[in-house]
Amino acid sequence: MTNYLIAILSSLVIHGLVIFALVISWEPDTRRIVLQPQYIQAELVQLAATQKPEPKKIKPVARAAPKRPVQQQQAVAKKKQLEAERRAAEARAREQAQRERQAEQQRKRQAELRAAKEAEFAETLAREQMLLNTQEDQRVANSYMQLIQQRLSKNWSRPPSARLGMEVVVELNLVPTGRIVGVTIVKSSNDTAFDRAAEQAALKVEQLTELQNLPGRIFEKYFRKVVVIFSPEDLRL
Repeated sequence: MTNYLIAILSSLVIHGLVIFALVISWEPDTRRIVLQPQYIQAELVQLAATQKPEPKKIKPVARAAPKRPVQQQQAVAKKKQLEAERRAAEARAREQAQRERQAEQQRKRQAELRAAKEAEFAETLAREQMLLNTQEDQRVANSYMQLIQQRLSKNWSRPPSARLGMEVVVELNLVPTGRIVGVTIVKSSNDTAFDRAAEQAALKVEQLTELQNLPGRIFEKYFRKVVVIFSPEDLRL
């Protein structure tokens, strides 16, 4: 063991002496250190200059939009919101106006239909009333026609020349007082005595006072002019 320790110590002393001698006797070799790196550096620069680098493809970089201040962004957002609200309000107003126009058109159509139905109903009533009035007027006129026929028959004297088949048509012109103001032979019987007898029968009546009770419309329609047919067999109106 002692011998082992002595060997280690001896080795350490020897290494220390060697290192000390190297440190004391070492000098830098300036020639090799200075010249060799310059030569190598020149060659590296020349080689680097002869090589042409491949052009790099530059990718276009999208430019980001400049950031707006917060207040400006808020103002823009508020403006867009107001514009959207305005458009929505205008759309609602248009829709409301459209609905009102449609409702007004519907009311007009309904009013026109009601008016048409009412007019048709009124026209129907008027026709029915007119028919009733006409029938009533006809009934009243017939009763007065019978009165005229009786008066004419009472005053008509058939002449001796009267024969079967003879016929004379006489038109009587009257006024609302019932007076006969004109007698006209419309169609002769070709017998002067027969025609004259019919004319005299109308003139003898002179006035039918009962006609004064007639409404004006009935008189104008039925009695302003009355046509009477005289024949030996009968007297017809």
